[in-house]
Amino acid sequence: MGSADAITTAAQAGAWLEGLINHERMASFRAARLDLAPIEALMDRLGRPDQGLSILHVAGSKGKGSVCLLAEAMLGAMGENVGTFTSPHLERWTERFRVGGQEVESGELASAAEFVRPHVESMRAVPGGPVPTFFDATTAIALVLFADRQVDRAVIEVGLGGRLDSTNVVQSAVTVITQIELEHTDKLGSRLEEIAFEKAGIVKPGVPCVTGPLVEPAQRVVDAKAQEVGAPLARLGREFFLKRKTEGQALGGSFDFLEGDTRVESLALPLLGRHQFDNAALAIAAIHRLRGVNGQRGHEGIRAGLANARLPGRLEILCEQPRVIVDAAHTEASARSLAEVLADQTVERRGLVLSISRDKSVASILKILAPVTDEIWLTRAEATRSSDLDVLKGWVDQYMPQIPQHAIESAEEATRAAFASLGPNDLLCCAGSVYLAGVARRALRLPDPSRTV
Repeated sequence: MGSADAITTAAQAGAWLEGLINHERMASFRAARLDLAPIEALMDRLGRPDQGLSILHVAGSKGKGSVCLLAEAMLGAMGENVGTFTSPHLERWTERFRVGGQEVESGELASAAEFVRPHVESMRAVPGGPVPTFFDATTAIALVLFADRQVDRAVIEVGLGGRLDSTNVVQSAVTVITQIELEHTDKLGSRLEEIAFEKAGIVKPGVPCVTGPLVEPAQRVVDAKAQEVGAPLARLGREFFLKRKTEGQALGGSFDFLEGDTRVESLALPLLGRHQFDNAALAIAAIHRLRGVNGQRGHEGIRAGLANARLPGRLEILCEQPRVIVDAAHTEASARSLAEVLADQTVERRGLVLSISRDKSVASILKILAPVTDEIWLTRAEATRSSDLDVLKGWVDQYMPQIPQHAIESAEEATRAAFASLGPNDLLCCAGSVYLAGVARRALRLPDPSRTV
């Protein structure tokens, strides 16, 4: 490959990765995810950049991105140099790759992509050989970046499932399973036990595993896997606990973390949503199991990291007067958490901009959000994945028949139209997909002197 077409910017790296996605959507694409052979082979070609990394590996149906960013914030406050890999991104490809609490620079991402690309393309060109996928390539880029930066810790979010996810190539120091619910049933299975089996695939022999409060069928599967491989298991509500000290606050509050003789008291968490307390407790329990993280330095880092934690696109307040909340909620459980937060807001009207991907349970999400919605704008945030407007309209007619509705194809136009309709004491929520969260953040970033940001 000549230098003329070398990857030199993050935009070019993203274009190459998106090209892999497009290729994989073609009927002729031959790869089937039956094992991890392609990513294993790719890592071997790259010199195993994951070796030597102290890795916190996080899976789950919801909350895994939040746990990753909370762990990053706390470890960073302890003075650790942390590499964090999450997906998907809201606005920029560089968001997926963070070192030291900051997105990597465009040129740095480009350099890592250019290093990985010839290996991916060589493997794809071999008839009958292992074929790296888009997410194999993306995961490899993250691990190359972290190895180059010599991070102290790497926090890695599973993309889909766990057992056959590209990230499961790593040898973790600690694993986390946040929650398990029915999701991606076309790929992971139609029963909770099947989905739990895929998530539990990240549990490694002898490696500590931390879990959230799982529903009983899923907990049985995870317990069995941990026992099978000899992984010490700690469960929120059984082996470690949180005691929330403030209730009824619109924004965050404080809590105590308790496990055995360890007690970290009065931890401030300035985030919307009760579920974030669970995520914070999971992150703390996981961090405690990393070698070298304990004692007073650990407690001070936990306190400082949580107090300054920010979670873009996750019940994020973009501005006030009117209040605008952006949330990537796209499952029943996340919709319930969102509805609880919206019900707690003291406002005159609640507007909702909604875009939901085709593979999500539109009916379930609308039923949950209907009681906290006064007006709705339907849109499509992503051309190939979002539900068609007429499909969304049909569901809204059924579950929100009395609510004024608008259908606008462009997500940016829908967001701005909804925002323009609000009074200073109203609230706007943009939810239903990660894609819409990203569009809303871009659309409402322009300064407006009439609003308080």
